[in-house]
Amino acid sequence: MKKVLWFVTLGVILFHFQVHACTIIAVGKKASADGSNIISHTDCGPDSRILIVPAQTFKPGTMAPVHWGIQDADRPLTDDGVILGYIPQTEKTYKYFQSAYSHVNEYQLGIGESTTDQREELKCSRDNGNQIMTIEQAQIFALQRYKNAREAVRFIGDLMVKYGFLPSSGEGSESLVIADTEEIWIFEVFGVGPGWAPESGKPGAIWAAQRLPEDQATMIPNFSIIKEIHAEDTENFMVSENYMQEAIDRGWYDPASGKPFVWQETYAPLPAEYATGRFWLFHQTFAPHLREWPDRLIHGNPYKGISPYFQIVEPVSIYPFSIVPEKKISVQDVMAFQRSVYEGTIYDMTADPNWFVPDGKGGYEKSPLATPFPGSDVRKLLKITYRRPVARHRGHYGMVLQLRNWLPNAIGGVYWVYLDNPYFSPYVPIYTGNRSIHESYQIYDPHQYDEKSARWAIDFVDNLANLRFQPIAEDVRKVRDPFEAKIFEEQEMVEQEALKLYQKSPGKAQEYLTNYSNGLMNEVTRMFLALRNQIITDYTNNHE
Repeated sequence: MKKVLWFVTLGVILFHFQVHACTIIAVGKKASADGSNIISHTDCGPDSRILIVPAQTFKPGTMAPVHWGIQDADRPLTDDGVILGYIPQTEKTYKYFQSAYSHVNEYQLGIGESTTDQREELKCSRDNGNQIMTIEQAQIFALQRYKNAREAVRFIGDLMVKYGFLPSSGEGSESLVIADTEEIWIFEVFGVGPGWAPESGKPGAIWAAQRLPEDQATMIPNFSIIKEIHAEDTENFMVSENYMQEAIDRGWYDPASGKPFVWQETYAPLPAEYATGRFWLFHQTFAPHLREWPDRLIHGNPYKGISPYFQIVEPVSIYPFSIVPEKKISVQDVMAFQRSVYEGTIYDMTADPNWFVPDGKGGYEKSPLATPFPGSDVRKLLKITYRRPVARHRGHYGMVLQLRNWLPNAIGGVYWVYLDNPYFSPYVPIYTGNRSIHESYQIYDPHQYDEKSARWAIDFVDNLANLRFQPIAEDVRKVRDPFEAKIFEEQEMVEQEALKLYQKSPGKAQEYLTNYSNGLMNEVTRMFLALRNQIITDYTNNHE
């Protein structure tokens, strides 16, 4: 019986790690280094394939299917899974880029996603209710129909209320960052629990959205960030009709108490370290002097992270909805944050004292085997406490989206994509005007290795790094960093050339950018196949 319970507990823990794995960052155009709106998303959904779905026209009265299984990598690329129901189809849809969580369309409307926690009473599943609208399906519908963020927010909220919010990443609630070139909105949705049916006449979800000020930035670490809501301020807030009443009816809030209604405290459970750690890192990185944040820097003491006397348990309320960054944030800054494994902090798993070995000179040094991604067997062997880094070796894919109003939509939107693990993977720019995605970024079968798959190529290197993580990670950076640096160095030149072509023929500009992006994707695949061969050669045990 004890053995069965242990396996059940382990399954719950692993499931918990997978669900709480997506980080969102949003940067307003007056807070960004180049004046663009920037949003990002790291994902732990199983499917990393990217497909361009073209604009389409439909006959009046056509119904659009609502799917369950969009994130499933086991299905063919164009198979979105089981049909749960239908909604009215729009006459014309826009081109968009589909993935496990679809991120952008041809008009620079962008969306990032992070699964969040909700109170037990709000959770539901396909087995105990008639809700049918998953967040990934709502993202697709919005990208097909809208050009601006404000309208997309209202539309997604209405979908959730009418058709019922159905969690698809465990039983969690969901947060989205929805952006265009002018505005960025944070959208949060909670369920209404089991037993809901559309014929009840009751809302099928509780939702609220808050606009991000243009000069500020924010981060969502799988936890609600909206606090007090001013529903009368429609320029900066949008809400469902039941946003407060649901809490009153359930006895979670009493208007007569005189206390303010705080969305985050009302519908989200108590915060856990997977969230507070990333809250802390974001604010310590981009607004270090805003207030005195908890001291989680190691300062040369590897034992600090295992001492309970240094472990401050802060209330999540100290972290504001958004901050004015002390320095303008660039696309590269967001990428660096998404690669973070808490280097130099008590959460850095490579700094655990168990990784330190005698250096032969009477002192100690970090083992070359020290990895920020130790598997469960290594953690049990070395008694290393698991810490959830921003970068995830089971990350599957993610993006940084650059939205710019001074360029045509086909050129202005840059969809920077990584595959597998951002700690190793390069980011490749895909423009919103692009007409195709290179084959290597559309091929991935989790059950069958394929040398034509970029995801598999990167994943192979990621796994080989466990041979000697520290030197192999440096080998990867020596190849990847110049590749990435060259892309940024040439970005303005490439876009100026595309703009010249666009002024003569938009189609030629799109073809030019498509060929450019696809060439980079192909290069990534070849790069990591070559790294694989180099690592196998350099770190074979025949050399020891």
